[in-house]
Amino acid sequence: MSTKLTVAISAGGKSSRMGTDKAFVEMAGKPLIAHMLERVADLGQQDTVIITNRPTDYAHLGLPLYGDVIAEKGALGGIYSALHHSQTEYTLVLACDMPFVNPPLLQHMIGLCQADPTLDVVVPRVHDYPEGLHAVYHQRCLAPIRSRLEADKLKVIGFYPDVKVRYLEEPEWRPFDPQGLTFFDLDTPEELEIARRMLGEHNE
Repeated sequence: MSTKLTVAISAGGKSSRMGTDKAFVEMAGKPLIAHMLERVADLGQQDTVIITNRPTDYAHLGLPLYGDVIAEKGALGGIYSALHHSQTEYTLVLACDMPFVNPPLLQHMIGLCQADPTLDVVVPRVHDYPEGLHAVYHQRCLAPIRSRLEADKLKVIGFYPDVKVRYLEEPEWRPFDPQGLTFFDLDTPEELEIARRMLGEHNE
């Protein structure tokens, strides 16, 4: 039986350090969001949605767009909104600024949920820190996230002690992505230039 899955791209950040909306910065002639959507196009999901408070900016993509359920709650609020609007048991939440997400690694993470339905979160750990915006969440996470939001405790992984988490340590994820590129995110113009160079090298 396949795992019922929604892919949610979280595009709710303010992009303050980039100086412009990260989702639409150009890489190899395409906006970053287009690279993301190509990489997640074939994960077996039922839906692909975008979590954003600027729906008019994303309307041309032709995907379901959802705003924050509770305003001004940061990345954790975005995860909550993704789960709230998801029509499936599991939701893969990805930040919009990760141009090198790795489909085989994502498939592996989804497969772990399929193998153990008791898991609430499947998340890689990089340098001992969970990548909460590169994780699969079960609907069971809604209530514990909600209680954190209502207490204004907005650390993305703050609710993890309240749920069953399966961590992927480096020896498990590294074979899928030897260079760790999947976790490279773009916060600054300098990081964008690095990503452009890396993408050029991959395409040569």
